[in-house]
Amino acid sequence: MPEDKTCDACGRTIQWRKKWERDWEQVRYCSAACRKRGVTTTDQALEDSIRELLGSRSAESSICPSEAAKAVSSGTDADAWRDLMEPARRAARRLVAAGEVQITQRGAVVDPSTAKGPIRIRRAR
Repeated sequence: MPEDKTCDACGRTIQWRKKWERDWEQVRYCSAACRKRGVTTTDQALEDSIRELLGSRSAESSICPSEAAKAVSSGTDADAWRDLMEPARRAARRLVAAGEVQITQRGAVVDPSTAKGPIRIRRAR
């Protein structure tokens, strides 16, 4: 059985399925929604924001995805950043797949594909 892959859009794990046997090399997305959404310029900006925020802090520090969302959001609505929370979590999962960061809960590293609830993002150790 081939190794699992990571979705290009959301960063979640894609597990091999028998129905993909012939096309496994071409599988890039975990769902039709991810295929349709892809990676936007906002997604790239969130990844850059996470890198920048972590770079400006000590090596042991972590950030909340909301900090990246607030840094990227623009407009007059003070709560516009809330709409960027899930995209910020997706950006963090993509950075985990790239080996740049780790996602933690209560100080312990967790699997980004299954993490539920509040998370923190720190540099990979």
